[in-house]
This record gives sequence, C-alpha cells and structure tokens, in this order.
Amino acid sequence: MLKKAAALLLVCASMGAWLGCGTTSSRFLFAAIPSGAGGGQIVAYREDPNAGVLNQLSGSPIAAGSAVESLAIHPSGKYLYAANSGSNNISLYTISSTGGLTEVTPRQPAGTSPTLLVMDPSGNFLYVANSLSNDISVFSIGTGGALTTVQQTGGATAPIGLSAMNMALAPSGNFLYITGQEAQGWIEAFPVSQGVLGAPAVVLTGNNPFGLAIDSTGSHLYTANKQDSSISTFTINSDGSLTALGSPIGETFNGPVNLLIDKSGKYLYVANQGSSNLAAYSIGSDGGLTLLTGSPFTTGAQPNFIASDSSGKYVFVGNQSSSVIQSFSLNTSTGALTSIGSYAVPATPTSIVITP
Repeated sequence: MLKKAAALLLVCASMGAWLGCGTTSSRFLFAAIPSGAGGGQIVAYREDPNAGVLNQLSGSPIAAGSAVESLAIHPSGKYLYAANSGSNNISLYTISSTGGLTEVTPRQPAGTSPTLLVMDPSGNFLYVANSLSNDISVFSIGTGGALTTVQQTGGATAPIGLSAMNMALAPSGNFLYITGQEAQGWIEAFPVSQGVLGAPAVVLTGNNPFGLAIDSTGSHLYTANKQDSSISTFTINSDGSLTALGSPIGETFNGPVNLLIDKSGKYLYVANQGSSNLAAYSIGSDGGLTLLTGSPFTTGAQPNFIASDSSGKYVFVGNQSSSVIQSFSLNTSTGALTSIGSYAVPATPTSIVITP
C-alpha cells in the first residue's frame, strides 16, 4: 500500500505542471495578432489550471485571416471564430482535445472590416460589428459550428449609424449594446429576438467609450471612456434601456480602454492604457464602484485587453507596446492581482479568449 501511495505521489508531482492531481484538465488560450511579420496570426497556449501558467502549443502561432481582429469561442468549447478585418469575412476553426485548430472553409462573408465578435450565451447566434460599413452581421450557428446569415428587417445586416468601438450582449441574450463616438460618446441598446435587431434606445456616455462590460445578473453596464479617463455606470432596465447611475467616476489613471468583471461579480478591472496598469474596483449592491486597497496593479506597456478563465482565479492581459500577454492570479477574497508570468507574442494582441 505504501509503495502504491508513493508511486501515485510521484505521478502527481510529474504531472502537476499540466493537469495536477484530482483537478480539471487544462484550458486553452487563443490570442488574435492582426499584424506582424507573418500577417494575421493566432497564438495558442495551454493554461495550467492549477497555476495560471501558459505553455505555447506546438505549431503556434498559426496563420490566420488577413488582419484577424477579434475572437469568440462557442460555449461547447469546440469552435473558435475569428473576424478577419482585412478580408471582410469570418473564419471557423474546430478545436481539438489538445488545443489544435483546424480551419473549416470556405470562410463566411461579413460586412466591411469586421472587428468585433460577440457570442450568444446559448451558443445559437454570433454577432459581428463591421467597423467600416457601420452595421451588424448576425449568424445562426448550426451543425459543426457552421454559420448562416440571419436576415435583418432592412436586409442582410442591421445598420447602426456609427463605427462600433465595443459590443456586448446582456446575459439573457435579449439585448445587444454597442458603444460609438461622434462629438460625444454614446451607447445604443438594441432589443434582440432570434438574432434580429430591433430599434435601439440611445444614451450618452463619456468620450471614446472603448471599454464595455455587463455584470452577470444583467443589472448594470459600465463603459471605460478613454478620452475622459473615466468610468460610467448604468442601471439596465427591464426593457433593456439604460439609466445613468450618478456621474462618471474620474480616474487618476489615464486612458481606460477595456473592462473585465470577475466571475464572482464582486470586482471590476480597468485596463488603463496611458498609465500601464490595471485599476481594480469593488462593485456595490447598487452597482457603485469603490477603488480597492492596493490598486492599481502594474502591467506591461499600454494594456489593451483583459480576459479571465472560467475558474475566475486567473486574469490575462494583452499589452500593446510591449507585445506580451501577462497572467495574473486573482485573490477572490480581496480582488488583488499577483503577476505570474509574461509571454512574448509576435505583435499587439487585440483579442484573448479561453476555452471553458
């Protein structure tokens, strides 16, 4: 019996870097790299579920579509979608059990310069924001992850009257929110039924609202306003419309461009591109924000994207100037972040997604 126990201990120790003993299997992280020596690429890593460490997969990075800008993963974890802004189409990849990607061709045409993807929580629809044709393409997802265009009331796409800066779906999947900028930043709130967008309600927010996040209950929406260096908070009403919750919070940090609400819904993290840090706020029951003690947390130069894995224990940050992805552990009791490691990528990562 003692020999068997010792043998098991040795096996667990040798496998700890990958699977651990009595834990879930590894997850896979994919990052979109629109530019670089090889053009559009997707970098793939295996995430150690016990430590948040990333190990680049053999064959990564892989060649992707022209100027691949945004990624989305199906809730099943079997399919990866990529928006190719340089070729006006969407790629579908199957994800193997070892994290390998195989593209399914032909690619699905979209509008002009697709730059944002949002997956319906149920996995039934994929929403695509086309930044140069100022519209939204919607696709239903069928067998094998195949995409089929969902016709909108006025044609193949839904015009939005602006170039989308960010896009998010309510957890119910019934409302789609899009931020954009004219003289003033604003948010469009579209009711959605079976992938068809209705007439939007519009509300003003801060200038250059690049960041957008919705809490898991669908009660509050936040925007990060780069030009104003502020965070706006809105209550989401039952009809999907928005009501501002007080005045925007003015940060002492510069250029907020991305937001992440952790899996517990207790903390909001802000990527401040101009200050090269992440600010962390606790979220009150009314949606209000309070800066955490110990915040901000230093990142690489110009952080521009934040993602979390399904465990909620690890946060990943893409940095623009330093062209690295960083991993952090998240203390779920305090919200504090601790740096784990940095991983060089060929150029600026613009989207990070992680399998469930």
